[in-house]
Amino acid sequence: MLDKKITVMMPAYNEERDLPGLLSRIQLALDGWADYRILVVDDGSRDRTAQIVRDAAAQMPVELVQHPRNMGLGAAMRTGLKAAAQESDVVITLDADNSQDPELIKSMVERLETGFDVVIASRFQPGAQEIGVPPFRIFLSHLSSAGIRTLIRYPGVRDYTCGFRAYRAETLRNLIDMFGDNFIRENGFSCMFELLLNLRALHARASEVPLILRYDLKEGASKMRILPTMWRYLITLIRGLLLPVSWRVASERKRRGYDKKS
Repeated sequence: MLDKKITVMMPAYNEERDLPGLLSRIQLALDGWADYRILVVDDGSRDRTAQIVRDAAAQMPVELVQHPRNMGLGAAMRTGLKAAAQESDVVITLDADNSQDPELIKSMVERLETGFDVVIASRFQPGAQEIGVPPFRIFLSHLSSAGIRTLIRYPGVRDYTCGFRAYRAETLRNLIDMFGDNFIRENGFSCMFELLLNLRALHARASEVPLILRYDLKEGASKMRILPTMWRYLITLIRGLLLPVSWRVASERKRRGYDKKS
C-alpha cells in the first residue's frame, strides 16, 4: 500500500486536550506501510489547537488549514475534503477527539482496494462497541439510525453519521465535480449524513468495518447539541428523499453547460 497516497483529514475545533495524543496514535498506526500526510482543518479554535499542529509538524507529516472564525463541521469538511481529494488516492476522515482508533485505517484501506468507494467505521456491525457513551446518546443514535435505514436503504451502510471513513479520492473528486460546493450544504453534524446521501446519488459502492468507539478516552467536552442536531438530520433526510430529482436537474445543467456560463 506504499504506492497509495493517503491523506488523513480531521476537522478540529478547540481540541487542544485530545489532539496531541491522537496525532501520535495516527503516526504510530501509519508509519512503515503508508505514504501519508495528516491535514488538520482548524475551524476557528480559541485554544492552542493550531499551535499544537504547527509544533507536531517537526515530527510528522502534518499540515494546518485555518478558518478565521468558527464556521461549523460542514464548512470544515468542505475545506478539508476539497484539499485532500486533489493530492491523494485515499482520504481518511476521523474525529479529532481521540475517540476513534487509527489502527483501523489499514483494514479500511484494504477494504477500499476490494472495489468499494467508501468504507465506514460502523457502530452497527458485529463486533462494534460503544464505550463510555452516555446511554441516552446511544439510544438516540440507534433510534435515528434505524429510522434512516428504513427510509434510505443505501446498500452496505448501517451507520450514516459516524465521521470515521475511508474514501476513494477519485470518487470524492467526481462528487465535487457534480455538486460543486453543494456536495456538503449542512454546516452541523448532519453533514456526515448528507455526504453519504450525495455519494448514494453517484451510486458509490459502500462497505463497513466494526468500530470500537472510545468516549472514555475523550478529554474535551462534546460539541453536539442534541435537539438542533436531530432537527437538522430530519431536514437532511427530507432533502435526501427528494435528492434523485435534484441530482437529475444538476446533471442536466452540467450537460448543457449552464454551470460554466453562470
